[in-house]
Amino acid sequence: MTQMDKKKTLSFKQKIGIGILVFLLVVGGVVYKLADRYLIEHVEVVVADEAASSDSRSGTAATNATTTTTATTSTTALEVNATSDDWSYSSDDIQIKIDEVQTGSGSDQITYFVADVVLKNSSSLRSAFADNSFGTNITEVTSEIAASNDALFAINGDYYGFREDGVIIRNGTVYRDDPVRDAMALFEDGTMQTYNEEEISSSELLAQGAINTLSFGPILIQDGQITSDFSNVKIDTNFGNRSIQNANPRTAIGMIAPNHYVFVVVDGRNEGYSRGMTLTELADLMQDLGATEAYNLDGGGSSTMYFMGRVVNNPQGKNQERGVSDILYIKE
Repeated sequence: MTQMDKKKTLSFKQKIGIGILVFLLVVGGVVYKLADRYLIEHVEVVVADEAASSDSRSGTAATNATTTTTATTSTTALEVNATSDDWSYSSDDIQIKIDEVQTGSGSDQITYFVADVVLKNSSSLRSAFADNSFGTNITEVTSEIAASNDALFAINGDYYGFREDGVIIRNGTVYRDDPVRDAMALFEDGTMQTYNEEEISSSELLAQGAINTLSFGPILIQDGQITSDFSNVKIDTNFGNRSIQNANPRTAIGMIAPNHYVFVVVDGRNEGYSRGMTLTELADLMQDLGATEAYNLDGGGSSTMYFMGRVVNNPQGKNQERGVSDILYIKE
């Protein structure tokens, strides 16, 4: 072999090595970006306490905040005259009644849970973040978030932490302000309103008394009417998302009258127990229950209903909760 041939052979090996290195760098970069987007926690705000959020209702808001706040909260035990059992709770301020319903049979059977909730004061309906922190990929199971907030009742929220857009107002504070989709707001007067995020600003919502907004969808009922046929609904384009048109586990919230809410959690993906519901079936159900406004929240494996220390439904068809980023809950 001549000296020139040796040089050519060495050059070819070098090219192969460089090619492999470039390939590994590209793959590593893609894997890191996916992990950074869907797995690695990004804490933007550590929520101090409810006192801090109540200050925001008078005009203070933290939009995309990056500072960390801590505080010590003293808790005073409340003397509550209440009666309860596995399916109901009654006090001077809160009435909760849960029903388990089964329809159909065999492969067409659906099992779902309806919580009828009447409140004396809208402040009994609250929201909470996983690990008491706002950001992406921060998760806890619904029952853990509920227990840490002394919740009587809770459902999973919109899983805001799986995406980086939407308008997120929680307990009166603006945490994210990137309007993109149809959303839902809960107000100080005990009313609920579905709306298009691009048509009303977060400052307008706060001025109207909005306490919490959830950004998922679609809107199921607006002004007493089912909104659409739901055939082309698109919530996210994130990696790995399932189609939401098919029968799936579901979570929804509806308002019957001010401070009178109905919460529905549908089990699914478990043949012979519950196939889940389509969006059309869910909208029909919410209308039958008397909701004048109704909104679809995160579903699938996230769908969870919690009551008095236990999970009521069968998450993922395995009695196994999936971590979520947030909940709505009821508290004395």
